[in-house]
Amino acid sequence: MSLDSNRLRHTRSEEVPVKVASANRLDAVLPQRQQRTVASDQLVLGNNVLLPSRYRDGVSASLRRIPPAPPSVRERQVENIVASFLGSLERPLPEKRPLYHVVHLATEIAPVAKVGGLADVVTGLGKALQEKHHRVEIIIPKYKTLDTSLIKNFKKLEKHFFSYFDGAEHENVVWTGFVEGLRVYFIDPLHPAGFFNRGRIYCEPDDFKRFTYFSRASLEFLLQFGKRPHLIHCHDWPVAVVAPMYKFIYANAGLRAKIALTCHNFEPQGKESMEALMSCGIQFKAPLHKDHFQDNILADKINVLKSGLLHSDFITTVSPTHAREVLTPEGGEGLHTTLRSLTKKFYGIVNGIDDKVWDPATDSHLEHHFTADDLKGKELLKNKLRLRLGMAIQGIDARRPLVCCVSRLVPQKGVFLLRSAIFHTLNRGGQFILQGTSQIPEIKKEFDELAQQFEDHPHVRLILRCDETLTHNIFAAADIFVIPSMFEPCGLTQMYSMRYGTIPVVRKTGGLADSVFDVDQKYVAEEKRNGFTFNEPTEEALASTLDRAFWYFKEQPQWWKSLIQKVMRIDLSWDAAPIDQYLKLYEHTVEDGHPPASIS
Repeated sequence: MSLDSNRLRHTRSEEVPVKVASANRLDAVLPQRQQRTVASDQLVLGNNVLLPSRYRDGVSASLRRIPPAPPSVRERQVENIVASFLGSLERPLPEKRPLYHVVHLATEIAPVAKVGGLADVVTGLGKALQEKHHRVEIIIPKYKTLDTSLIKNFKKLEKHFFSYFDGAEHENVVWTGFVEGLRVYFIDPLHPAGFFNRGRIYCEPDDFKRFTYFSRASLEFLLQFGKRPHLIHCHDWPVAVVAPMYKFIYANAGLRAKIALTCHNFEPQGKESMEALMSCGIQFKAPLHKDHFQDNILADKINVLKSGLLHSDFITTVSPTHAREVLTPEGGEGLHTTLRSLTKKFYGIVNGIDDKVWDPATDSHLEHHFTADDLKGKELLKNKLRLRLGMAIQGIDARRPLVCCVSRLVPQKGVFLLRSAIFHTLNRGGQFILQGTSQIPEIKKEFDELAQQFEDHPHVRLILRCDETLTHNIFAAADIFVIPSMFEPCGLTQMYSMRYGTIPVVRKTGGLADSVFDVDQKYVAEEKRNGFTFNEPTEEALASTLDRAFWYFKEQPQWWKSLIQKVMRIDLSWDAAPIDQYLKLYEHTVEDGHPPASIS
């Protein structure tokens, strides 16, 4: 086994903490892990001749080993060696790429702790990196609601550790296991407030305290357990405080990592009083100034997302269009001036999807499977889903277009347009299925009443609960998937829908604009046209776009079938481009000390 293979193996020793003082003592310094590269030491040429692979640009390499051969063959063998060697100089060798140890800090991971798309991205990006042979570890809180049945080898580590908060040291228990093949550590604070012993992941009155505690505890865990990642990749505001905390506390305590921050949504930012931030040990004195945290709008509040942006080595958001949108006063949620000052380290990368989890040919959630070449299973699933939900499927009803949506019911998702889409679809002779949940009382009440209104309707169903099997069946059964978002940093549901041959109808914003291109837009290349789009966030614009989709569905059935097959063949995986863009950012930032000028 190579040195790098040994380095990447998960061993029990990784779970035993090194005896190191906590970061309250800044004189504790641990050795930085040496970076190595992966490349073959030898190149196998013809006739079992081995040469070193370190030559390029015409530099010759000495012969390492030539097997014994009779004199009559030796001349021919040498000729073959020379010919192979000279030929290899004309072919570029695979580029050596470093392997990295990447630790993701997040508040969600699919499928064990999922609220929205963040969970899918953390899992998908982690798996894609691991498939490229990088060492990936993920740290999240140990929630009471954690689905431990989906965690392999789930266990509590024997050793505990302490972290600072509110002027005292608090004990933390560490659990570990594998989620979708990824090593995950779950931080379980023994804090009297029971920060994660709640019935939900978000929307607690002390969210700011909960997640700043978790952020500090995560860094302390890395320090005390002897982990020395090349990169710490943070996701969204709950762990954005890691960036300044690392730079002004933990970099001096022994950690030597670069900090990446991916912002999946700029709307929640972590705004609180100055005193609330000091609970996790941050003191405002040079070189850490108050204005690094001060909110751009509310001068008496701090903003941890803003500070995370300033102190990260690079920032990404989840689509190029959204990266441009947040530079404007309309889209920047008050952070546009900060982001404009950081454009040299700010990038937009469209998320990928896990095409092994989301695959209609093998999906374990589906009773029937289908491919672009054989769509029979999709029609069977459409009828079975409607029958299961008590909807009409006989006679003329069998041919009605089925419009669906799976979404969090929040203002960002255009809930008033979703409501309008249900009634418009019904008026145009279609059927509608909505699956979603809301933690906003007014919206929850409105959709609870709507679900009751349509409880026995033959053409409409509202399922206001989470059910992963139902979700997969909705994507597979639907004809049309509607996403009328007010803004959408990336969006994954339009990609899932296309993977399952369901045509997206979307508002042209953020990542939706980067992934869905209207079938009637002549200036867009034919091969890229894959759905229906509208610009204005109005009921009229959505209705008009749905009408175009209904017309094609009813009047052009063969064209519609071709569109289904076309969207199913689009590569929307992490390997299609996103993973290489992230690796370019990682490599430049670690090797050169700064991110690249471009990731294209």
